[in-house]
Amino acid sequence: MKLVTLANGTRDGRLHVVNQAGTKVLAVPSAVCMQHALENWEAVLPELTELSTKVENEGQAFEGADALSPLPRAVQWLDGSAFETHFLLIQQAWGLPITGLPKRPLMYQGMSDRFLAPTQTAVFPSEDDGVDFEGEFGVILGDVPMGTSAKDALQYVRLIVLINDWSLRALGPIEMATGFGWLQCKPACSVAPFAVTPDTLGDAWKDGRVCLPLTIHLDDKLFGSASGDEMKFGFDELIAHAAYSRDLPAGTILGSGTVANSNYAEVGSSCIAERRAIEQIDTGQGITPFMGNGDRVVMEARHPEFGDIFGKIEQHIAIPE
Repeated sequence: MKLVTLANGTRDGRLHVVNQAGTKVLAVPSAVCMQHALENWEAVLPELTELSTKVENEGQAFEGADALSPLPRAVQWLDGSAFETHFLLIQQAWGLPITGLPKRPLMYQGMSDRFLAPTQTAVFPSEDDGVDFEGEFGVILGDVPMGTSAKDALQYVRLIVLINDWSLRALGPIEMATGFGWLQCKPACSVAPFAVTPDTLGDAWKDGRVCLPLTIHLDDKLFGSASGDEMKFGFDELIAHAAYSRDLPAGTILGSGTVANSNYAEVGSSCIAERRAIEQIDTGQGITPFMGNGDRVVMEARHPEFGDIFGKIEQHIAIPE
């Protein structure tokens, strides 16, 4: 099942069901927005399922420009760092001890009051801030009780999404040095238009991981196509970590962190910072520039049988004069 939120003049948009090809939509009568559906999932699910069978014959044409983020604003955004290759490369490039990811998952709570639409121009204060994209997968959760174990966690995954977690790299070290956490360096994320139920991925949803390549083009050049299957911590473990001391409310979005693979020389990277780290290790300096005014990034994930799963994130950046 695929769901999409279309613009309707409100902050939360209007929830629709999408056909498999992502070309037709039907509005969901009983759930005006995604958050309502998530908070009433068991009651709404039969209707969503029925509409999924009807949308191919009865749906209206999907207008991609009308798509918002599946959750234009969320009750909570938690982002992990679950790909050890990414962590190891950054450690090596920065001259840190090569320890890899710790036994305890890394996670922070970020900005959740808005998520950019998949084709919305992303506006940043200055090119000097080191504008970078980060391709990752994420899950949208139902209500998760405090103390949920990893073995029980995946039952609370309602939907899976594709995320561009924008970062301002020059500000990160400054904020990290304060010991008080990130703020300015983590602006609003972007999310691909379609949020899908786990069964939509077929065998590509395995062990709490999205086992698909996340393909990224930067200004029409292939930048990377790393697979989501190399997570050290699956979403089951990330959910359990987040729920250790609190209930997680329906509508919580939880991210995997930047997708990275051990064969990065062949598949590339999912962010510029990682590419620069590889260059630093190989040549002594980072070469690839961060994004500039007017640059464009495109992200998608295709299944060998089902095709485009999440739709595309396709965004330009803009720097005010």
